[in-house]
Amino acid sequence: MKRLIALLKLGLQRLRKYVSPVFLVLLAVSFTLWYISKLDYTYTTDFKVDVNIDGQRITVPCVVEGKGSTLFGYGFYSSSRVSIPLEDIKHSIVEHPVAVEGFADSVRMEQKIRINPVAMQDALSVRFSDLKILSVGTLPELDMPKK
Repeated sequence: MKRLIALLKLGLQRLRKYVSPVFLVLLAVSFTLWYISKLDYTYTTDFKVDVNIDGQRITVPCVVEGKGSTLFGYGFYSSSRVSIPLEDIKHSIVEHPVAVEGFADSVRMEQKIRINPVAMQDALSVRFSDLKILSVGTLPELDMPKK
């Protein structure tokens, strides 16, 4: 680590011989202004949203579209955690066979909740009004709520 720091100091000293510090400051300022001007454009990107559905947390991969400044804000400053009641989302109950431990040929049926991706997209669109949710990735099946 000390060797790396020494190499960086030596590199900066040599760089000062060839490049003016004023040039480096103006280069940084121009890069910052260029970056700020690009934030006004519309971009499409992948975005992961943590969703709490009646106490069960899942991560929903989404493709979103929005202004660069809005995406920048959601990426760094805003929390992407959302609570959605199960009643607000169209879903179906599916059954899967599960082997019972200790018994060779014994199988029991386990119920899971399958969420409709379009319903999830609609629910997220309402909660992120300044972003356009273009698509939602595959959603895991949820356990049945305990009564």
